[in-house]
Amino acid sequence: MKRVIHSTNGPPPKGPYSHATACGDLIFVSGQGPVNPQTGSVVHGDFSAEARLTLKNLEAILKDCGSSLDKVVKVNVFLASIDDFGQLNEIYREFFKSDFPARTCVQAGRLPFDIKVEIEVIATV
Repeated sequence: MKRVIHSTNGPPPKGPYSHATACGDLIFVSGQGPVNPQTGSVVHGDFSAEARLTLKNLEAILKDCGSSLDKVVKVNVFLASIDDFGQLNEIYREFFKSDFPARTCVQAGRLPFDIKVEIEVIATV
C-alpha cells in the first residue's frame, strides 16, 4: 500500500510532489537539489557545494522516513554537465562509503532552477 511521506527536515518541495512515498519496505525519494531546507531557497554555487547540499537533503529526508543513506539500493543522478562526473564520484564517496548502491548518472542538459545536480534514491526501511 502506498504511503506519502512529508519530511520536516528536508527542503520544501518546489512543485506538486511529495518528498517521498513508501510502498512495502521501499522508500522512493523524489529528486532533490541544492535547496536550503530552512528557507526553501535554491542555493547556487560551484558543483561541489551543490552536490554536497543535495546529498545532505537526501540524508535528512531518508532519516525522516526511518531510513538512511546506508539503506539506499538505487541512485539516479542527473547532471547539467557530464564534465562534473569525476567530481561527483569524489563527493559521492563521502556519503556512500562502501557497498555502493546501484547507480545511473546522466547528463540531463538543463535542470530546474538552473541547478547543476539533481539526485533521487530508492531505499529500504
